[in-house]
Amino acid sequence: MSLNTLKETLKSCKNKPPLSSSSSSSSLSQFSSLPHALGSSLSPRKPPKSTLSQQLLRLQENCPSRETPLGYLPKTRERRAGKDRITGSDAEDEEEQEKGDGLLKPKVEAFQFDHTGPYEPLILSLPGESPLIQVPASINCRLLEHQREGVKFLYNLYKNNHGGVLGDDMGLGKTIQTIAFLAAVYRKDRETSDSKSNGGNGPENNGPVLIVCPTSVIHNWEGEFSKWSTFSIALYHGSNRDLIIHKLEVHGFEIVITSFDTYRIHGNILAKMQWEIVIVDEAHRLKNEKSKLYIACLEIKTQKRYGLTGTIMQNKIMELFNLFDWAVPGCLGTREHFREFYDEPLKHGQRSSAPERFVRVADERKQHLVAVLRKYLLRRTKEETIGHLMMGKEDNVVFCAMSEVQKRAYQRMLQLPEIQCLINKDLPCSCGSPLTQVECCKRIVPNGIIWLYLHRDNPEGCDSCPFCLVLPCLVKLQQISNHLELIKPNPKDDPDKQRKDSEFASAVFGADIDLVGGNMQNESFLGLSDVKHCGKMRALEKLMLSWVTRGDKILLFSYSVRMLDILEKFLIRKGYCFSRLDGSTPTGLRQSLVDDFNSSPSKQVFLISTRAGGLGLNLVSANRVVIFDPNWNPAQDLQAQDRSFRFGQKRHVVVFRLLAAGSLEELVYTRQVYKQQLSNIAISGKMEKRYFEGVQDCKEFQGELFGISNLFRDLSDKLFTSEIIELHEKQGNEHDNSQNAKQHLSEIGMYFVPEREAGKLVSSHSSKNEDKNKQPAKPVLQDLGIVYAHRNEDIINFRPETRGEKEISMDSMDTIQQPCIPIARRKSDTLNTRKTSENATSSEIGKRSQYSLLAQFMQMEEVEFSKWLLLATPAEREKVLCDYKRRRKEKISDG
Repeated sequence: MSLNTLKETLKSCKNKPPLSSSSSSSSLSQFSSLPHALGSSLSPRKPPKSTLSQQLLRLQENCPSRETPLGYLPKTRERRAGKDRITGSDAEDEEEQEKGDGLLKPKVEAFQFDHTGPYEPLILSLPGESPLIQVPASINCRLLEHQREGVKFLYNLYKNNHGGVLGDDMGLGKTIQTIAFLAAVYRKDRETSDSKSNGGNGPENNGPVLIVCPTSVIHNWEGEFSKWSTFSIALYHGSNRDLIIHKLEVHGFEIVITSFDTYRIHGNILAKMQWEIVIVDEAHRLKNEKSKLYIACLEIKTQKRYGLTGTIMQNKIMELFNLFDWAVPGCLGTREHFREFYDEPLKHGQRSSAPERFVRVADERKQHLVAVLRKYLLRRTKEETIGHLMMGKEDNVVFCAMSEVQKRAYQRMLQLPEIQCLINKDLPCSCGSPLTQVECCKRIVPNGIIWLYLHRDNPEGCDSCPFCLVLPCLVKLQQISNHLELIKPNPKDDPDKQRKDSEFASAVFGADIDLVGGNMQNESFLGLSDVKHCGKMRALEKLMLSWVTRGDKILLFSYSVRMLDILEKFLIRKGYCFSRLDGSTPTGLRQSLVDDFNSSPSKQVFLISTRAGGLGLNLVSANRVVIFDPNWNPAQDLQAQDRSFRFGQKRHVVVFRLLAAGSLEELVYTRQVYKQQLSNIAISGKMEKRYFEGVQDCKEFQGELFGISNLFRDLSDKLFTSEIIELHEKQGNEHDNSQNAKQHLSEIGMYFVPEREAGKLVSSHSSKNEDKNKQPAKPVLQDLGIVYAHRNEDIINFRPETRGEKEISMDSMDTIQQPCIPIARRKSDTLNTRKTSENATSSEIGKRSQYSLLAQFMQMEEVEFSKWLLLATPAEREKVLCDYKRRRKEKISDG
């Protein structure tokens, strides 16, 4: 290796340069690494959130507004320097940013992030323990701090001879952490020749490692291994399987990578091998205990089973049991014990009208479950780990008014015989029989279009009639909610299905059939790209116009390929430069599409199928994400958002989930909320608001969410979601500290509830901003066709701390958050606690006073201290707070 090559190799691993600011140096040198649990909630990384209306009002002016709240501070040279060392940004980009608006450049210029560690190994084994287990220096120097903690977690599981789950958010480097752990265990810190002298075996010749992952990431795993270490790799996939088995028998490979499908089919062959370690990527695929994949994975003969997943639980709490019962058999008891001791109490304790006794028991079981899982689970979010390196994400849920034609079509759909049969299934039969309709005369629907097609070969119906109609009818309702063109015949279908769809479209369109271009697929480009009959596209048209004029780049997701075709024609008509990726895109072409979109300034929109865009797409150049149609599984929508919000993103990401107001999509979203809340409760022990009366899988408490009658309920005359939130507000379960807290929710339901922005830095804009904020928000959203909107993080508790940690850190939050991010909303466990405006005012004065004292303690001006807070890590902020409290106690005791 030449000297220049060696220098380049070590360049990114050098230590931080010394700080030049004496005051900053003395303050920052005290900081030590602390757990993220207490500090993460204090992070000021997310910019203050303004209402959608306020954003649009600013865009209506000739020039974009330059007002800059503290959260929107431009990046300093020091902050960018730390980022550029990781993301590979060139010096020209940095110079261009330096030439821009130089407002608010922090005086703490010497502070910068050091993402890499020193060029030295990470020792995992205890002092004096033999053999020495360590992560090679060549890997350790490129790991982030949270990744080192993840490697230690995996090694502790390995040392104790049991499995576990690494549950980091997508984009935090679970693959890299796994490779670093394996490199340590397989002694890759030695010379290459020495490491291979072991014959390719694992430690003590116990056997190789099996990695089971989705087909789409097999080559990604292979590539990462080649980049980070020197393992001998085999892909058990394709036609060479027999040869690989033969070489495994003679210890020819250290790592074997296979796909879920291959393992499900050939798992009996692989299960006969002696594996040292088994790793399942995207381990949430093991959620169903009855699936062939789950049964095949149970046959693996090793205790060292590790699951990697960012979505540990998706739909039900029992999925959590299935995953951990595979990784660590018996750690959560038997299936029936888990159901009775955890599942049922947690679900019933989350019911909005649950008795206090139920809530108390649920809280106890929740804390107990979290304590048990902590031994086998490491769960971190982006906000806890790399959030200080990013500008944050805002998840907006936007309820768009359906067009008048859509509303009429939706009403006609609900009146079809199939849906009426399902709605009235439990009513007494009209023939006078004591049986219900579904048990007597209304079991089949011979006059129904959908029923006749499904049972064209069986006129007497099937064993599951009429419940076999539920899924097809739900699909049709979702299609009407998205675009009327979707219910017309698809030319790619067989002739019988096209005839059925044509007849169905005629029945649903009724008198509007000529208005929508007939009951056959519209061949007109102008007709398909027109937005007048689609409520979501009308809103999208105006939103995209405002974003593109600001230079934003947009990701546009839909799970329907036909909807993508319509959106593509819409983008062409509007003249947007776009890329498209769906299931038909060749695998080898996908990465080049991603690279082209990220590097090309002319690319404005990336049109993606939610299903095809599930894995391996890093689209950090986009800062606007639109999810056109929601999924029943909340993990799908969250995974789509993370295509943009991941390491390397340099801008604030704003997500817009478009829902058709008054349609089935409102129920889809509220079920998403329900599932996410259960996941937060079971996994993280969070305190969640109790919105819903329904209990999953409980016929006695179907409430407003569950059961067939709710699925086909007419929601056109109400704001279903906002009414649930309004009821929760009336019960006093949450108190809004914003200036609109006293307003009735129906008055503010037409726009995002505004939160106070902390300290404006440009005083010349203050009066202008006040006048602007006084403008009514409702007409702005009405012009967009939006009837209601809110931020998802205001509905679901995304904060990482449990109840106990929250109580510890509440004072800290109030003290240190005030000047740099929106004031956190207080959550009260009692129903009668109310704050008067006088108390809120005095509390506000107290917070500002405490903040000033903190700035004095750091020997900084308030504005300078605000800027320092934006750059500080959660551990550093927590350290400052602890030092300040300790100093104050010392003064009190001395006095």
